[in-house]
Amino acid sequence: QVQLVESGGGLVQAGGSLRLSCAASGRTFGSYAVGWFRQAPGKDREFVARISRSGGSIRYADSVKGRFTISRDNAKNTAYLQMNSLKPEDTAVYYCAADSSVVPGPARQYDYWGQGTQVTVSS
Repeated sequence: QVQLVESGGGLVQAGGSLRLSCAASGRTFGSYAVGWFRQAPGKDREFVARISRSGGSIRYADSVKGRFTISRDNAKNTAYLQMNSLKPEDTAVYYCAADSSVVPGPARQYDYWGQGTQVTVSS
């Protein structure tokens, strides 16, 4: 069992930065890939980024490439999402999730989810 808690969301002006954290309970954090997803009002949940168990493999959605950076510190049981050059369209609730599968896949294959943290980017 893994419990995930996101933090670091807030209100920021366009062009600004935020760093989200995803703190995991349990001693098996390193056994899971971690994904970040987001959901804006009235829209489906969408993939943002994914990092493999060791951190050696990373994927990003095209919409955030070059602006967002995913990382993890397995010793601290924490994953991060550094978000730079934020745009109003980045406004959403951001979720981290843990995936026991080695092969990247859709949101439904993730095993555990956090409660989400709100990110609001004003224009």
